[in-house]
Amino acid sequence: MADTHIIGWKLDRRERAQLLVRFPPHWPDVIADHVTLARVPRSVPPPCPVQAEIVGGVDDGQGLQALAVRIDGTTSRPDGGIYHITWSLDRARGREARQSNDVLKVLRWVEWPEAVPISVFPASWE
Repeated sequence: MADTHIIGWKLDRRERAQLLVRFPPHWPDVIADHVTLARVPRSVPPPCPVQAEIVGGVDDGQGLQALAVRIDGTTSRPDGGIYHITWSLDRARGREARQSNDVLKVLRWVEWPEAVPISVFPASWE
C-alpha cells in the first residue's frame, strides 16, 4: 500500500501523558496515539480540525483495550466503524491495533456518564 496513507487525528503529546494517568492502560503495550479516519491515496491531505471527546471504552479481556471517541458529535466513522483510540494491547498474545475495529463491532463498548474532551490535531501517517 505504498501509494496510500492513513489520515485522522493525533493526540496532543502532553495531554496524552495526563490521559494515561487518568485512564491507566490495562495491557503492557501502550498505543494511545491517534484516531483513524481512513486509509486514502497519498494525494488526500489530512482532515480538518475537529472537536473530540472520549465517550466510553471496551476491554475484550484477551489483550485489547480501546476508548470510543466522538468526533464533531458522532462516534460513527464514514466506513461504518466506531471512532476510537487503541489504548493498550498485548502483542505477546498476538494482538494488533487494527483489531480494535473488530472488538468495537463485536462487543458493546460502555458509554461513560460524562464525556472527556481531548485535544487532537489533523495528521497523516503510514
